[in-house]
Amino acid sequence: MDIDDQPAHRQVYALQLLAKIGAEENARLMAAFARVPREDFVGPPPWSFSDGTRYQAVSSTDPVVLYQDVLVGLDAARGINNGMPSLHAASFHALGIREGEIAVHLGAGTGYYTAIMAELVGPSGRVIAIEYDVGLAKTAKANLAGYPNVEVIQGDAGDWPKEDADVIYANFALDHPPARWVDNLAVSGRLLFPLGTPAVVDGRRGGFSRYAAFLMIDRRARGFGARFLQPVGFIWGEGKEATPPGRHAALETAFRGRGLRRVRSFRWQTPPTGDEWYGEEDWGLSFDEV
Repeated sequence: MDIDDQPAHRQVYALQLLAKIGAEENARLMAAFARVPREDFVGPPPWSFSDGTRYQAVSSTDPVVLYQDVLVGLDAARGINNGMPSLHAASFHALGIREGEIAVHLGAGTGYYTAIMAELVGPSGRVIAIEYDVGLAKTAKANLAGYPNVEVIQGDAGDWPKEDADVIYANFALDHPPARWVDNLAVSGRLLFPLGTPAVVDGRRGGFSRYAAFLMIDRRARGFGARFLQPVGFIWGEGKEATPPGRHAALETAFRGRGLRRVRSFRWQTPPTGDEWYGEEDWGLSFDEV
């Protein structure tokens, strides 16, 4: 992939994003951001930008204004956005997506970051994009029609993947890793999702996370490595499984304990053997190395 034949504003955008996350040497990721036109995935103008608390209408109809590190509103009433580019760039850099890999994008929205994943896996790779919202899935399918290595599916992300995947990237927060995500992670595969707890508004579960951080789990021959990348705020994803009593309170206690950066491994379907940041009977996050 080459950045030099892309429009100047997309070159500058990609350069600034990679500089912001300290990954200027990642030429493949820089080229992927430069190649994908953001305006193809955020709908027609007028657009609105969000600072996380409110939306501001954009007077310009020139797509160049979209090439900033900002949230672009897709459905302001529901708080659905095309997410912060630097956050996703940092995620892709950490995931180290390679050509020829099978990648799964859960919570694909309208497909902008799916398209960048498609650039990273290349024509020999494949991206499976899952979006629960019917309207968003329909839009993503249309937006991604020009990417033969992408399959868009409307469905519940907890049901996917259904085969081994090298990369699983989720863009909504959950309080646990669903079994399919872990069981179908290939050896040397990487799973990245926001682990956290939901916000509570007027005594009810809100639509966004309260505490959350990006958790990276990587599968090794002898177990699973794990580390937290950074705190994040995401739409809350409702899982099919009932939340065990006390889980959210215990997770919030763990988050407040500030031991995130000491996590080194993920326990799955085995009993605990050492000191853990958080743990349940079937899974936990440990301070021990794999």
